[in-house]
Amino acid sequence: MRISVVGSGYVGLVAGACLADSGNAVTCIDTDEQKIRWLEDGYLPIYEPGLEDLVRRNVRQKRLAFSTDYASVAKAQVVFIAVGTPPGDDGSADLRHVLAAAAEIARHLREYTAVVLKSTVPVGTTDQVREAMARLTEAEFDVVSNPEFLKEGAAIDDFQKPDRVVVGTASERARKLLAEIYAPFVRTEKPILFMDPRSAELTKYAANAMLATRISFMNDIALLCERIGADVDQVRKGAGADRRIGYSFLFPGVGYGGSCFPKDVSALIAAGRETGVDLEILKAVEHTNRRQKRALVDKAMRHFAGAIAGKRFAVWGLAFKPKTDDMRESPAVEVIEGLLGKGATIRCHDPVAEAVAEKHFGARISYAETPYDCVEGADALFVVTEWNQFRKPDLTRIRQSMRLPVVFDGRNIFDPEAMREAGFVYYGIGRR
Repeated sequence: MRISVVGSGYVGLVAGACLADSGNAVTCIDTDEQKIRWLEDGYLPIYEPGLEDLVRRNVRQKRLAFSTDYASVAKAQVVFIAVGTPPGDDGSADLRHVLAAAAEIARHLREYTAVVLKSTVPVGTTDQVREAMARLTEAEFDVVSNPEFLKEGAAIDDFQKPDRVVVGTASERARKLLAEIYAPFVRTEKPILFMDPRSAELTKYAANAMLATRISFMNDIALLCERIGADVDQVRKGAGADRRIGYSFLFPGVGYGGSCFPKDVSALIAAGRETGVDLEILKAVEHTNRRQKRALVDKAMRHFAGAIAGKRFAVWGLAFKPKTDDMRESPAVEVIEGLLGKGATIRCHDPVAEAVAEKHFGARISYAETPYDCVEGADALFVVTEWNQFRKPDLTRIRQSMRLPVVFDGRNIFDPEAMREAGFVYYGIGRR
């Protein structure tokens, strides 16, 4: 099938590469000329495990191409819109890029095309895009909602082996095209859930809001554990053993970040406000997440009796989660900015996100080649991202390298007893 994907960011690039890998002829379109040149040269502007090899293989086999020109839309049977929808000042999604892409697509349509909204958009956007396009073209088309459910760090597997595919359309013609496209990815009997477009649009927000709620709920429980002397890890195990609850997204920490949860929770709250529905639970989720991002700095202030100025701190982890270089809404930013604001000196290590961090922090912090270099002479270590390579370090070596043996573990990756036996003053999240 001939497919165009408008937007070569995280979602568009993953979708385009995976669709090409299943045998389709895919052209990824982006208005950023520099990005297109990089992609044509085999350089990816984002880090995602396995994506570089997937892109290069499909480019080499001439199934995947990149362009700044919308000309490929005229021959495409299906066009995906996968551009950004950044949050506005009030938390609502900004649709300027979506509507601009839809207008360009409309101007290039020549025959029936299914236009598929892959971007995360507010409820009603499918109708809005359809109306905007109808004013610009006489060609036949349908607009379909097809939200993405990709986890950064596991996006290729999520696309190729989805839990479900959600498609919102009332058109039988579009339904058949989307069923054909996704057939190779649902051969293990995972469902394609066909529904009306508004339900599909809301499904994306509801799913992310529920996952964010579980995280913030467990962080509230963690704070309570600290106050009453309980251990949140034991509480998590006891509660998660209930089949109705399960263990997923019940790990306490320094809050959620990334491109989806913060933006989607804010957008859903904004949608409720616009329609007169006060989503109080989600407001509490946001409040808890903001508080949790300050947790490590608050612990450090208490430990050092407020005397942080002049201290040298090591930070392990910059990305909002492992296996990505994405620092959007990363708790590490809050931690580092909080410590810098109190006069501390910061040295960081992250396996892949340091280049991204340099764009944000500039020369205000320094970087270490290894985790061990990072802690040399440090007054404390802050663990912010749970990369696997941080989980089993040489504790003796770290203890000997640090000026003061203090660890603030924002992801509970270390065993408290083992840390204390190794001579550390240890602070976790929700632990005694």
